[in-house]
Amino acid sequence: MNETFMKEKPVLPLLLSMSLPMVLSMMVSSLYNIVDSFFVARISEDAMTALSLVYPVQNLINAAAIGFGIGINAVISFYSGAGDQKKADAAASQGLTLSVLQGVVLTAVSLAIMPAFLRMFTASEPVLDFGLRYCAVAFPFTIVVMLGLAFEKIFQAAGRMKVTMVSMLCGCVANILLDPVLIFGLGPFPRMEIEGAALATGLGQVLTLAIYLAVYRFRPTQVRIRRQLLSPDGEMCRRLYAIGVPAILNLALPSLLISALNAILAAWSQTYVLVLGCYYKLQTFLYLPANGIIQGMRPLVGYNYGAGEHRRVQQIYRCALGLCGAIMAAGTLICLAVPGSLIGLFTSRPETIQVGETALRIISAGFLISTISVVSSGALEGLGKGLPSLVISLCRYTVIILPAAWLLSRFLGPAGVWHAFWITEFVSAAVSFMVYRRAAHMP
Repeated sequence: MNETFMKEKPVLPLLLSMSLPMVLSMMVSSLYNIVDSFFVARISEDAMTALSLVYPVQNLINAAAIGFGIGINAVISFYSGAGDQKKADAAASQGLTLSVLQGVVLTAVSLAIMPAFLRMFTASEPVLDFGLRYCAVAFPFTIVVMLGLAFEKIFQAAGRMKVTMVSMLCGCVANILLDPVLIFGLGPFPRMEIEGAALATGLGQVLTLAIYLAVYRFRPTQVRIRRQLLSPDGEMCRRLYAIGVPAILNLALPSLLISALNAILAAWSQTYVLVLGCYYKLQTFLYLPANGIIQGMRPLVGYNYGAGEHRRVQQIYRCALGLCGAIMAAGTLICLAVPGSLIGLFTSRPETIQVGETALRIISAGFLISTISVVSSGALEGLGKGLPSLVISLCRYTVIILPAAWLLSRFLGPAGVWHAFWITEFVSAAVSFMVYRRAAHMP
């Protein structure tokens, strides 16, 4: 493929062509998150609570994979735009090597810390048992996750968005189909309960990686994995991690946030912990499709920035704002209209549904304004400006929301935690706009 289409095609059709495959993939991934939780909730409410407590660590593993993949993507896009194909290939090759090493470390660490981590938030033996059983099956697939996401970002950097769409769709659909089969033991398969949910997720990830490998083998990209470039060198590692580490922190901060909020809410009841877990499953229907727009935007701004097309970078940024804003507006209306039905996907207890309705109505006040933070952070990552992007995420996930949640909960009880979400989004949007203008030199 001639990559010059990234700086020649009109902006809106270009962004849509790059983003829509990823939006579709993200929507199916969101559906997987809901379906997975739906079936786990049918085992018991303790199983769903365990899944909510494991989620921050699982999110941390995904953050490491996606964040480092963003570094690979940005470096490949920059060098491709600058016309240096050898360095683009080196970024892809060394990125894969480092992904494998990170996968080994994360597997060992995550399995070791889970017993102590879970006991920080619950004393319930059934919840602990469910959580540890899930982790024992899910976490050994970490290396597969790391490699799959590295290949995803390599294909995206080359403009091959349909390949990533097909790979992700196949993995998610396989996961959705395997969930009831393995959890409840349909047909010849034994009933595995929560281990079945973990195994279904792992097998879906294996299928995704297998498709990437097959496509790379038979329909290779312009960016090549070269054996002589696999050994990491200092300069390339520094460049990959200069973008990758802030991106990892950006994505890992929600794990810290969820754990901290779980600790605050657990002082009242496990019901509030469950509702927070349900919210984070539901919000993927908004933020993952918006992330699809961001994934389409990143290689475009990186390529055009490397090619010196700075005005075009700003056009792409503004177009992404409009598209993500439309997604967030739709999500706000849905959460205001049918919050009880949404929470009812995960529990049948009237008390839990009532708490969840209140939470969704309050939190949704911040969805639309969060567009500014989400797009600004993603654009800065695409430009290779990881630290300014990290500043935005720190505001959204720690610096503002944690003090606000703790303080408001002293006066309003658990509802104070819900109000902290929308307050944080409004303050973070103002900070994001100023950080982006300064870092991107927007006129």
